[in-house]
Amino acid sequence: MKYYYTVMESPVGGITLIADDENFCAIYWPNQKPDHKKFPELERKDGSNILISAIKQLNDYFKGKRTEFDLPLRPVGTAFQERVWQALTTIGYGDTVSYGDIANDVKNPKAVRAVGAAIGKNPISIIIPCHRVIGANGKLTGFAGGLSIKEFLLDLESCSDNN
Repeated sequence: MKYYYTVMESPVGGITLIADDENFCAIYWPNQKPDHKKFPELERKDGSNILISAIKQLNDYFKGKRTEFDLPLRPVGTAFQERVWQALTTIGYGDTVSYGDIANDVKNPKAVRAVGAAIGKNPISIIIPCHRVIGANGKLTGFAGGLSIKEFLLDLESCSDNN
């Protein structure tokens, strides 16, 4: 399968967006490189309709004008990872939950570490909002883009007029 990418400038730096012909597939932060095992045929295509739509929606999000996304998504993972990622989509804009909450949501309350690992593999952060998951003690924990970006996203959502 052929995948396409573009780089979008954002308040946190250049983020790489990846899609196939029909679905949005991944976001990579400034400090990340695309996984060429997942996306072996990766070609730059700034004119892809899905990538253009993703840029518009993400720009609206960063301006505080969007709280939900409307993109066809194709995150690829194990059945467990996909259940965890689906649970992440139920976290409301501006809300936070713990890893234990997500473990309960996927009907596996003892799997908090496995949930954390699955969240860490989320390929479509922001849109599948893994930044809204925090430690049980209320502290920020791991995020692929780094804790400063996670904090930025949570602050953005807490200050938005849409909240």
